[in-house]
Amino acid sequence: MSAPTTRRSLLPLLHVSEHLTNRSHKTCQYRCGNQCAQEVPNTSGNTYFGDMVAAAVSRRSVLQGVAGAAVVTSVAWGTAEDAYAAPGRGNKGMAPFEPIAPTPADVDDLVVPEGYSWAPVISWGDPVEAGAPDFDVNNQTVESQKMQAGYNADYLAIHRGGAGNNGANKGLIIFNNEYTNPEVMFPGYDPVAGPTAEQAAIEMAAHGMTIVEVERQGQFSPWAYDRHGARNRRIHAWTQFHVDGPAGGAEWMKTSADPTGHMVLGTLNNCAGGETPWGTSLSGEENFNQYFNATGADDAQGKLKRYGITSAGRGWERAEDRFMVLTEPNEVNRFGWIVEVDPEDPTSMPVKHTALGRFKHEGATIRLAADGRAVAYMGDDERFDYIYKFVSRDTYVEGDKAHNMTLLSEGDLYVAKFEGDGLGDGEWDGVGTWIALVKDGASMVPGMSVAEVLTWTRMAADKMGPTKMDRPEDVQPNPHTGAVYVALTNNTRRTPAQIDEANPRASNKFGHVIEWVEAGNDAAALAFTWRIVLIAGVPSDPSTYFNGYDRSLVSPISCPDNVAFDEDPDHLWISTDGAPGTIGTCDGMFLMPTAGPDKGKVQQFLSVPTGAECCGPVVEWADRSILICVQHPGEDGHSAYPYLGDSVPRPGVAHVYRTAR
Repeated sequence: MSAPTTRRSLLPLLHVSEHLTNRSHKTCQYRCGNQCAQEVPNTSGNTYFGDMVAAAVSRRSVLQGVAGAAVVTSVAWGTAEDAYAAPGRGNKGMAPFEPIAPTPADVDDLVVPEGYSWAPVISWGDPVEAGAPDFDVNNQTVESQKMQAGYNADYLAIHRGGAGNNGANKGLIIFNNEYTNPEVMFPGYDPVAGPTAEQAAIEMAAHGMTIVEVERQGQFSPWAYDRHGARNRRIHAWTQFHVDGPAGGAEWMKTSADPTGHMVLGTLNNCAGGETPWGTSLSGEENFNQYFNATGADDAQGKLKRYGITSAGRGWERAEDRFMVLTEPNEVNRFGWIVEVDPEDPTSMPVKHTALGRFKHEGATIRLAADGRAVAYMGDDERFDYIYKFVSRDTYVEGDKAHNMTLLSEGDLYVAKFEGDGLGDGEWDGVGTWIALVKDGASMVPGMSVAEVLTWTRMAADKMGPTKMDRPEDVQPNPHTGAVYVALTNNTRRTPAQIDEANPRASNKFGHVIEWVEAGNDAAALAFTWRIVLIAGVPSDPSTYFNGYDRSLVSPISCPDNVAFDEDPDHLWISTDGAPGTIGTCDGMFLMPTAGPDKGKVQQFLSVPTGAECCGPVVEWADRSILICVQHPGEDGHSAYPYLGDSVPRPGVAHVYRTAR
């Protein structure tokens, strides 16, 4: 399926601009409150990951001239390559699709490979709950939006099997509704005056999560949602959430509306997420800071500033005064958590887990440790912030969902420190350690209680010496090998003064991907080995790196955001957010093998329409089925997505499927 207009010619592989801003103005304004234009929140003296990269690059340059001059003994638990040496692994080569050429940033089309097609599954405003009206952009109300699909889809998952969900052609999808674009949503919107009270309330209703049942006719047909599905549900800014864990009930979690500190209304700016082995979904509250008006608020301790809560917000206090910090100073502490939802039970109450810490959560992904404890990997999506790991106190019990849904309520919280490993191996790599912030129910941070560490996790981590990263977004373990991958999307604020020796990117606007393997390949281990597998950008740029593959044979890629895996242990899928403003092309989805003869060969699978970001990829490669979220299409210009004759673009979920048999 394609746009009704004639598609423009595609750009040659390498002829793309590098002189644009990373994102559109509208994306910056509404997604994160122009955070990149603000002062960097992390002013601690902790090590920059840029320094680690610089040291690695410097060593690599030396090695090219003095190969074999130095030898380093391997770390006892091995390297990422060892994870790929597991029995039964095979080098299957590249996936059978013809890579697409880069799509110019102004093309309004969802471009897929030959032999594939696509269809919208569900879009903003589609009816979800019983009684929901059909979408009408000129007749929006708070009550209707509460029952309709939310705006700007990001994280996405599909559940197969389970009650009422049998067979390969039925399922249930859950996706985040991260943020809203009022100037696109509301005809005649005045961006200078800001939202009216009703417009702000409609935006609140369009945030959160959407859960719908889906079905299809067979492998070579698209998924479609069922507007009458029994498990359909909208989660929005008035949905009740239980707050558990050590910070639940703390004095700073109590408000005039909730004197217990255990009951929060809503979840905001839900970005990425993850699925648990017990059948629930996790979602990260990311740029929650932008919704709160901090005008006149007391910040003597710097807690608001460290979390970027320094602006006048988005005008939501016109709808509810809980978004005015001066009026309700504790409300802001009730956001910035990992939430857990049971998509199979539309009557269940979602939970905010304080044991996993509070920061700008991109998401959380789960891997079970060798002893059965649940381990959650998390990134704080901010320039110069950190990567975290949570290890549950209790262990997973197969088949006991009620018990397993308590695993994220108590446990240990760690923050990562990366170090280079010296000369000798010719790789951009090193070793790392997990620094405890909370251990065995006690705070490891001087002067802070457990509840304080978990509520002001950034400030706690600042004291413990972790490594400052370049906006850690999605962090996911490969379900086949255990190797963990983090997408570091970019950091244009890293200056030469912050770089030691020969860092290839004083302003990292293209991003990179790191892989690490835990000691003994045990998720609960406290040490790991790491290596850079991708330094993104235009392949003609000598600072790019594609895991050793010939850069002249790969697709350009910029600003990795989400990663995903499929049935093939060698497949690493990457979706992007920022290509239009860095390399002049539409964002998209890419495959990069992690092992075998094509290791590092980045190939583009699809591109999303102008202004859009590609989010939440779900790849079922054996089925040749890929679900994605098309977020903010036409945000800084015009788009007709999903090309159904609407007067405004409608972000949502799309299904790419194989048509050729």
